[in-house]
Parts: sequence; structure tokens; C-alpha cells
Amino acid sequence: MTPIDPVPRPRRNVELVLLVLALAVGIGAQALVGVDRQKAFDTDFWFQSGLLALAALAFHVVLRLRAKYADPVILPLVVALNGLGLAMIHRLDRVGEDTGNNQLRWTLVAMAVAIAVIWFLKDHRILRRFTYISLAISAVLLILPLVPGISAGEVLGASVWIKIGSMTFQPGEIAKITLAIFFAGYLSSNRDLILLAGRKIGPVQFPRFKDMGPMITAWLVSIGVLVFQRDLGSSILFFGLFLVMIYVATSRISWVIIGLVLIAVGGFVAARVFSHVALRIDGWLNAFTDEVYGRQFGGSLQIVEGLFGMANGGLVGTGLGQGRPNLVPFANSDMIIASFGEELGLIGVFAIVLMYLLLFTRGFRAALGTRDAFGKLLATGLSFAIALQCFVVIGGVTRLIPLTGLTTPFLAAGGSSLLANWIIVGLLLMISHSARGPVDTTPLPPGQEPGARKNFPVLPAKPAPDPRNSPDAPTEAVKQL
Repeated sequence: MTPIDPVPRPRRNVELVLLVLALAVGIGAQALVGVDRQKAFDTDFWFQSGLLALAALAFHVVLRLRAKYADPVILPLVVALNGLGLAMIHRLDRVGEDTGNNQLRWTLVAMAVAIAVIWFLKDHRILRRFTYISLAISAVLLILPLVPGISAGEVLGASVWIKIGSMTFQPGEIAKITLAIFFAGYLSSNRDLILLAGRKIGPVQFPRFKDMGPMITAWLVSIGVLVFQRDLGSSILFFGLFLVMIYVATSRISWVIIGLVLIAVGGFVAARVFSHVALRIDGWLNAFTDEVYGRQFGGSLQIVEGLFGMANGGLVGTGLGQGRPNLVPFANSDMIIASFGEELGLIGVFAIVLMYLLLFTRGFRAALGTRDAFGKLLATGLSFAIALQCFVVIGGVTRLIPLTGLTTPFLAAGGSSLLANWIIVGLLLMISHSARGPVDTTPLPPGQEPGARKNFPVLPAKPAPDPRNSPDAPTEAVKQL
């Protein structure tokens, strides 16, 4: 019987092989799009493909140098998804449009930022020091779209954009990362207090009212985003992020019950008070009625055309470049899944969903493997943020739930989403590096805490206490007896 090698292997060569396959998927899709446009293998194709390949290989080299034990599957999955998104966005570009090239520029910027995160963030536990700073940053990011002068105003019914020169940016995408850092830091520090205190009613133990403060705050933040920014998708994302993290931290079903009650109350009130929410729900329930389909604002034309497009694709699709996905409004952003459903068919959509599923599971695997509570919660929260975003988007496109306007991670056009999700990838890779790396079993000197071996000097050992001064020592009265 072969003994098990206790030393973990980096598996960077496995990542390199998978990365070549991922690039073949993305660049191959780009080539098929070029064939349809009669521009196959021109100068632009080789230039764009070369930039994507160089960025991916640079990312791989940085992992070899700074995080050699990181998960070998995460980077190839994300590169494949990003490459497919670039190909479809280029395919949907009309004459004179530059959305595809703009998406490529954002891809390079996002990958560079993720590389910087890996290079400079030597240990993910450093982020725990910025728990409340992350909360303050989150508040600022969510308020920015409402500040006169930098606000881009209401775009397509939502006020979530700011103007930076000639560009627009959605700060709420970065806020989901800073909120995850805050929730992970707060819950890892206060888990015992939340877990042990509370009143038990039947088989369910409910937390104390004062311990519900973070949940109430998260609920108010999500309602505030819904009220002031008119963004239903981000509202669901922020509250769902906190709900799953507090459940993972405490394993208490009571938190889920309270969270679902708050969601139901908030959703019911929003549908009654806010017209844009009511129109979204009406467009979901009555999508095929003539009145709703032809309505200018809050209509169902986008949903219905997307469904017809996916039905036209059938099982194997019409082929890249052979369908008519451009008939669907926002085919390169909100409805890009419908575009893939038409041209790659049900099998292609299943392949994309499977890649997302693998990405989530690798993130959860990193959460299970890391040895600190903060890292576990942070990896879980970041992975769930991508998972929930995919569910909300794909569920809306397929009419399982109301359409919310969120973007599909790594596929849809949008620099803000691309930047935020690549930062999440960088953080997940660092956490997986910590989880899969070798464990330092060297005994700690007396007085030194775990994780502080390189940062703090060794403290001198405390002298043994005098037994005469011990609280258990007999008093003078007892000695005289």
C-alpha cells in the first residue's frame, strides 16, 4: 500500500494545462464569431486573443510566485467564462459600436487589479483589521450614486451609477465585497455571543433583540437601496449575503426564519408602495398578455423575446453568429444568457451553468479548508455572492423569478461587475492558498498567539505564581485552627 504524502502539492502545472484549454474555449469562440463576420484571423483577432492569453499567463505566473498552493481550477474557469463573454459581446456589436473592445479593456484592468490583490495581500486575515472601516466604505459606496455632481442620475429606472470623467461606474459592485469583509469580521468576533444568548421557543432558539442589530441593519440597507436607488437586484444580493453568512456562522435556523420573514415583509411593502417593483412583478406574472408585453416601462418584451430566442436555439443552438439574439433588448448585458441559449442551445447553457457550479464549489471548498473563522466566512460570503447573482440573473431570464437587472458574472458587458468579480477571484485564490498550504506545526513560544509568529516579538514566559498568594491558599484563620 502506497503511503499518503502529507506534503501538499502546488498543482500549478495542472492549472497551466486547464488554462490552455480555457483559452482555447474563449479564443475559439472568438474565431467562430470572426468567421461569421468574414473577419476570421485578422489583425484584431490576433491582437485581442494575444492580450487575453498574456494576461491569463501573467496571472498564472503570479500565482506560482505568491500563492503556489492556490486552487488550480478557479482561474481556468473564470478565464473560460470571461473569454466566452468577450466573444458574445463582440458578436453582438453593431457597426460603429465598441462594446467588445471596451469589455476587453475592462478585463485587462480587472485582471491587473486581481493580480495586485494577490501580490500585496500576503495573508487574507489582514482584512479582519478593517472590519468597521469596511462598513464605513460600504456606506460611502452606496451613497455615492445619490450625491449631486457625481451621480449619473437615473439610468434605465435605477440610480446606481456615478460619473468618472467620460465613464460611468457602479460602486455597489465593490460594496458587496466590503460588506462581505464586514460581515465576516463581525460574525467571527461575535459568534459566541450571538450563538449562546437568546430565548428558546419550542425547538427553535431565537437571538436576543440587541444581537439582531446587524441583521436589522442589513435589512435596512437593502430596503434603502430598493427605495432610493430603485435597484431590486442589489437589494436582494446584499440581504441574502448577510443571511447566508450568519447562518454559516451560527448554524441556527432561527436566523433564516427571521431573515425570510423580513424579506417577505419588505417585498410585500415594496410591491404595494413602489411602482417599479410592482411593474417588475406584473411583468413576471403576466408576461404574455398584450397589455404587459407592449408597455413602454416595466413591460415584458425583454423577457418574452429572450424566451423565444432560447426556444429557437433548441437543444444544440443555431451556432455562434447564426442566431438573432440582437432582437432582444440589452442582449449583451442583462440578457446575455438568452443570447447564449439561442446560439449554443440548451447544452451550451448547461455547460455555462456547470462552470459556475464548479466555481462555487471550489470557493466553498476553500472555505471548508481554511483554518480561521474569518477566512471561512469570507470565502463563503464571496462564493455565495456570485452564486446568488447567477441564480437571480438566470432565474429572471428564464422567468423563474422577476427580472432584476443584475449582470451575469464574467459574461455580461459591464466594467464595474467585471472588476468586482475579478477581485473576488483574487481573494478566493488567496484563501484557498492558505487552506491548501502546509500547516506550520512548530510549537509557539510561551505567550505568543497563533498567526503572530512573524509579526510580534516573542514574549517572555510569565513567572510561576506564588502558591501563598493563590486564592485557593488557606487563610490565616484556617491555619490557626
